[in-house]
This record gives sequence, C-alpha cells and structure tokens, in this order.
Amino acid sequence: MNPTDTKDFLTSHSYELYESTTMPFTNKTISHFALTDSLLRYVGKYKKNSLHFWPTSNLVILGMMDTKLPYFKDALEVIKNYNHSFIVRNSGGLAVVGDEGVLNFSLILPEDTQQKMPINTGYEFMLQLINEAIKPFGKISEAYEIKNSYCPGDFDLSIDGKKFAGISQRRLKSGVAIMIYISVNGNQEKRAKMIRDFYQAGLKGETVKWHFPSVDPSVMATLEELLSISLTVEEMKQLILDTLLQKNCTISPGDYSSELLTDYNEGFEKMIRRNQQMLGNSIDKELIE
Repeated sequence: MNPTDTKDFLTSHSYELYESTTMPFTNKTISHFALTDSLLRYVGKYKKNSLHFWPTSNLVILGMMDTKLPYFKDALEVIKNYNHSFIVRNSGGLAVVGDEGVLNFSLILPEDTQQKMPINTGYEFMLQLINEAIKPFGKISEAYEIKNSYCPGDFDLSIDGKKFAGISQRRLKSGVAIMIYISVNGNQEKRAKMIRDFYQAGLKGETVKWHFPSVDPSVMATLEELLSISLTVEEMKQLILDTLLQKNCTISPGDYSSELLTDYNEGFEKMIRRNQQMLGNSIDKELIE
C-alpha cells in the first residue's frame, strides 16, 4: 500500500460503532478483550469496518511477557498496593495502565487475504487519525520508541518527546485490530511509577533473557498536559468520531448479532481460562464474574 491508500482508507468509509454503553454484557472488563477478537472475525468475514471504544477503572493490563517475571507474584502485590486490579490480555507486549483518564480505542478493519496489510500501514492509519483529531490544537504527534516508557514500541506517540499513547496490533481471521491507549488526563506520573515499581519488584535486580523497561515517569505525560488544554476522555472520543465524519465517513451503531454473541461467549471463556492459568490464586475473582 502507498501513502494514498492510507489517506483514502479514513475517507468515505462506513463504520460500525461498538462501545461500553451499548454492550449487552454484565462484565465490563474481560468483555472488551473477548469482543475485540469477535469483531476481528466479524469484520474479516463480512468485510465491514468497526470502531471499538472502551474505558477501564484502575486496571493494569498485563502482557503475556509480564508473566515471565521471576518474582511475578511479588510484582502483582505492587499493583494491589496501588489499589489497581490486573488482567492478562490475549496478546503480546507489556503492561499498560487503564483508568478513568485513559481512552482505549480500536480501529478494526478487514484484511484482503491476497494482499495482506503491511504492519506499518496499520500503524500509520491510527497515527494519521489521532493527528487529524488533535490538529485544531496546533500540535502534531510523532511515532517512535520512547525507551524508558512503559510498554515501549516503535509506534509510541509523543509530543515534545513525551509519550502519551501506545499503539499495538492484533490480527485474526482476515481482520486487523489497530489498538491504541491514550493517556488523556489524570496522574500519568503515578501510572508510570506503579509500572516502574512493578518491574522492580518482579525482577529484584536479576538479569533475565526478556527485556523489561526501566520506566522513567519523566518521559511520559497526558495529552491534556501536552496540548495545554482541558480534555476529557469523552471529548477525545468525540474528536476521533468528528474527524471521521469530517472525512465523509458514516458511523452507525454496531449490531450484536447472535453470531457475534456466540463467538463472543467462546472468547470470554478463553479469556477466563487464560487468566486462571496465568494468575492462579492471584486472580481477581470480581474481574472474571
């Protein structure tokens, strides 16, 4: 794909919107992860585009690699002491923080089996969308790794060298989910300190074959701080939706069809089993009910 394809993809397309306020599920934590996988299969099968917005409340979302910390249980105690819950997501990467000041958003797209979407193209879609959304505030974000942030990656989004968002991807059944967390407002220093303390407790100075970041809270900030404005999670969500609407996209409520719900229920049970296996007795039972 060339840069023209990237621009065109966010213009004059139809999207189905899925968000926590419309979800017919009682569980509001594991549900989001199970729904993402269900939507991946759905968009791949029916060639539709989906938007998925979801909030969290004082939650550390762990990657599979985090479970390999030599003192993993001690690390989990750190999270508990910060009054946060934790869950192991169904993808790679490392720990990120979710709370009322963080917006989680996925752009879920069908993939042509004959012409796979390049990894960087998916990231560029999200980068372009976010930069268009914040353009009215006179700033533009850059995408490169902020090494001492939590969950560092090539497509960390930063302004003036400070990271406010991270992008990841998940691919399944001819569907691509380009997922971003955006630290919109709140105490980013506290978030970073918690993850720093998590890794310190989990490693206790030992050298392991996996790389875990030495988190420096000073390299991260909220979008609100970086734009020098007052900004809520709901306002950031609306900025994203407005950007797509301004690009002649149509957005309609997502349909929780019986097929989607059946697939969701299977994914929900898999997520529970994964967390039971990874967390054992440390699992937060309230999160899996």
